Amino acid sequence: MSRFSQPDPELTHRLSRRGMLGVAAGATAAALLGAAAPATAATGSTSGATGTALGAKGRGRPVLPPGRLGIQLYSLRDKVSSLGFGPVFAELEKYGYDEVEFAGYTQGSAGPITLAQLRRLARNHGLNPIGSHVGYYSDDPNAYTFAQNLTKVLDDAQALGLKHIGTASGPFRYGSTVDAFKRAAEEFNTYGAAAKARGMKFYQHNHSEEFSFATDNPKVRLYDVLLEETDPDLVHLEMDIYWAYVGQFRFSKRPDGTPAPFEPLNYVLRQPDRYPLFHVKDGESDPSNPYGYRMTDVGDGDIDYQRFISAVTRLRGHRMAHHWQAEHDNPAESFTFARRSSAHLHSLREKC
Repeated sequence: MSRFSQPDPELTHRLSRRGMLGVAAGATAAALLGAAAPATAATGSTSGATGTALGAKGRGRPVLPPGRLGIQLYSLRDKVSSLGFGPVFAELEKYGYDEVEFAGYTQGSAGPITLAQLRRLARNHGLNPIGSHVGYYSDDPNAYTFAQNLTKVLDDAQALGLKHIGTASGPFRYGSTVDAFKRAAEEFNTYGAAAKARGMKFYQHNHSEEFSFATDNPKVRLYDVLLEETDPDLVHLEMDIYWAYVGQFRFSKRPDGTPAPFEPLNYVLRQPDRYPLFHVKDGESDPSNPYGYRMTDVGDGDIDYQRFISAVTRLRGHRMAHHWQAEHDNPAESFTFARRSSAHLHSLREKC
């Protein structure tokens, strides 16, 4: 799938996530920044997101809707594995998070935990389990994926009380042609129908490759095929905003060099009901990087989240219709990332 001869960090991220899958709102920025944190976090730099957060305060309404800030637990996989869900949830509660999105239900050396215990533990810390990432397919017939074990995946999601259940796998099971994406879309429709029957929404989380062009028709963007061929009542999207802007950098020209610009935000504004969830991750612009950005903590990068979140939440009826999950694939210190990202997002105000 990689278009580069060098190791593909995006593919590495997807594979590492797949491996893992196998196994309080309204707080002020100052309060969040002063929250208790591990020693490694406390000794970290106070520039970047911290300075941005404090400087971004204004007199307008908070950009972030109350009760809608979550975090993808993949960002905290080191802490979940070493400390267990309980201590992690306690930290997230202090940092002002409202929701969690799972990337597996095990906690490493902390020992076994049942789904009922996990659900109760999250609730006890004021955290709403909002979604979960599960693999799309595998060559192993016993794999914990939608294609191989749909009933078990949905049973577990229901036991956790999830309203959304999805995959971070790309729709490349059958290749990168138009027909290949149509086949994947048909399967997504099947998973969506099964999830809807249980009162849940199925969703797909993008990386940048979805915005590439069909190998058999370079005039067609594959993400457009996915949108067109999936039933909007059955298949929803979780836009990873960082990867969407990486896609903009990589695929604003067709393979023959002709311009094909697009704006990720416009996809959402055209069909806001299709995007119940978002991944809020940030990146510093770096045109020398083949991906155009270097991933950072939220607030340290160049993605304008004041603009993006405001544009979505100002749509009529959409203020409370979306969920915003902070994420960093490989944070330098995961609790520090969680704390600073929450502080920055809570500090953002709408322009008067």
